[in-house]
Amino acid sequence: MKPVALSDARSLPFHRRPLTLLFLMAIAMPLSFSTWSALLNNFVIEAAQFDGSDIGWLHTVREIPGFLAIGVILVLMVMREQVLALVSLALLGVATAITAWFPTMGGLLMVTLLSSIGFHYYETVNQSLQLQWLSKDRAPQMLGWLITAGSGATLIAYGIIVLTWETLDLSYDTVFMVSGALTLLIVGYCALAFPQFESPNSQVKKFVLRRRYWLYYALQFMSGARRQIFVVFAGFMMVERFGFEVHEVTALYLINLLANMVIGPIFGRAVFQFGERNTLVFEYIGLAIVFALYGGIYWFGWGVLLASILYVVDHLLFAMALALKTYFQKIADPGDIAPTAAVAFTINHIAAVFLPALLGYLWLVNPGAVFGLATGMALVSLTLALMIPRHPAPGNETRFARMMAAPAE
Repeated sequence: MKPVALSDARSLPFHRRPLTLLFLMAIAMPLSFSTWSALLNNFVIEAAQFDGSDIGWLHTVREIPGFLAIGVILVLMVMREQVLALVSLALLGVATAITAWFPTMGGLLMVTLLSSIGFHYYETVNQSLQLQWLSKDRAPQMLGWLITAGSGATLIAYGIIVLTWETLDLSYDTVFMVSGALTLLIVGYCALAFPQFESPNSQVKKFVLRRRYWLYYALQFMSGARRQIFVVFAGFMMVERFGFEVHEVTALYLINLLANMVIGPIFGRAVFQFGERNTLVFEYIGLAIVFALYGGIYWFGWGVLLASILYVVDHLLFAMALALKTYFQKIADPGDIAPTAAVAFTINHIAAVFLPALLGYLWLVNPGAVFGLATGMALVSLTLALMIPRHPAPGNETRFARMMAAPAE
């Protein structure tokens, strides 16, 4: 089938347009990944008797494909981005469906690696497609609505888990299988219902590492390092320290989803109105406070209510990272989006490969110190965010770019 140009896609029925495809993929991914995340900590503790070190190693293995996301560029030499996105989603769905079949350290490492390949390759390509298919003036608002779409779909899944986990005595295998199957159903529909869309700007199919993107790379590195502490240890803390059961952990996710559905579009409008710099500064100040309070839970014995509130606030603040996407969209050459998305994803996961394992050992000795380290990372991110100009553009990537430019330019 001949690819359809984006300019011609407007004449297609609504259910076959690029934006609809983005929304369906935004729904399909969290059905598997978020369900897996919600059940993981309870499953590994109950089925495989994990401790803090074990969960650290699991997440280190999970992040290896993220570190190797630069390999997407090689895959794109033989496969279109849209096809790769759907293939990656299918792999994520299959791996999630069979997770409970491998309740050992070795088995969980293997299936986690497979699901991670699907997740990280999908996220890399999806970010590229979003920035290519959405216009710069609409991108912040539409990215916010895409967050809401994913949250809304997952809300239904989590609601079912909370309401039926105990009453129907659900098993891990059942929930993993159903969530993975739903992702596969959506992928199948997307593969059959949508044509291949041709972006207006041909993407460079080689490694791109440009000096003028250095601030974006630095922010991506710090984002990956900081986020790992939340992803690996915040949820683990709720189970290990406070004894949360599956339906209680899932209830926290439900609250996060409800808040994201409401606040996602608001964050999009905030980026549009206040700019990327101010939005990211607000996020990083908030994260520094949250992580410092996380540390206080261990150092001063603060209770479960504060931990639950912080978990929700933490999750919401991370949603503001859409400002980092639109910052790059504004400074990038149009043809650099796909290769730079792959490079940036690799940079984002440099720290993720070693931090979970190393911090897993620190967790055994002093869990509060792990969150103290995250506080410092948030403050470094804040310093970097202050370097973003009010109106980012090619040639104005940082507040110092024009100041340092040669007179001839």
